Amino acid sequence: MRVAILGCGYVGLELARQLGDEHEIVGVRRSSEGLDAVEATGARAVRADVTDPDSLTAVPDVDAVVFAASSGGRGAQAAERVYVDGLRTTIEAFGARDVPPDRLIYTSSTGVYGDHDGGWVDETTDLSPTTGKTRVLAEAERIAREVAPEYGIDGCVVRFAGLYGPDRYRLDRYLEGPVTEGYLNMIHRDDAAGVVRFALETTDEELLLAVDDEPVEKHAFADWLADECGVDRPPKRSKAERIEEGDLSTAARRRIHTSKRCSNARLRELGYGFEYPTYREGYRAATEAYRSEKG
Repeated sequence: MRVAILGCGYVGLELARQLGDEHEIVGVRRSSEGLDAVEATGARAVRADVTDPDSLTAVPDVDAVVFAASSGGRGAQAAERVYVDGLRTTIEAFGARDVPPDRLIYTSSTGVYGDHDGGWVDETTDLSPTTGKTRVLAEAERIAREVAPEYGIDGCVVRFAGLYGPDRYRLDRYLEGPVTEGYLNMIHRDDAAGVVRFALETTDEELLLAVDDEPVEKHAFADWLADECGVDRPPKRSKAERIEEGDLSTAARRRIHTSKRCSNARLRELGYGFEYPTYREGYRAATEAYRSEKG
């Protein structure tokens, strides 16, 4: 199988490494920066922009497209250009080919669920995005699942929980605090890539929730992390107390008010096996390195 990974970045590079032994991979980046990292995985590196149909002609015909492009953490307008306009452009460009791909996988976010006051959500839960960006992501999901089939392409959405892993452990955020109430839903980078691989090789599901086995309350996670690192547990705040401190952005306030627990029951039922089933396994390398560094 030949697979194009559009937006071959943090998860995409790991996906290229995982798929490379058995498949032909084309890693696509918007700029020349990062193409060396793509080649280091053994993939073919191509420079192209998902919002520019002419540039996408540089990508060869493929059997599957993974749309993992990023808007770079910018606002809703930039997100719409990449996730909505770029996804539609990608579908139209590949769908117009003599040999279109069989499958498209769009990588979304569990942010589309909005707030559920700590309740459980899964693939059957209605979406209630609360920010401009998450509303954009929800619209992109619709395009992947409804527009791609109009071009004969099977559309699939994989919703990632909070990504962590090498270069993204963010220990200081939880070790220093303050830490507020609510749940964390996480998935290690290697398993995020693994779920996309699973969607390519093993299942024809239209929607998968990519999250590990154990949503964890933020206070409990911070205490566990501090104990593992051998430092004092961080200060805690209720939601109200943290907001009253007055040093938060609008986006940060919204995150504090948003709490849910994401279920991976469907993914487990289908047979996916996690390399890092919980944060305990996933953070082991980071906590060991921290303790070693601090002596």
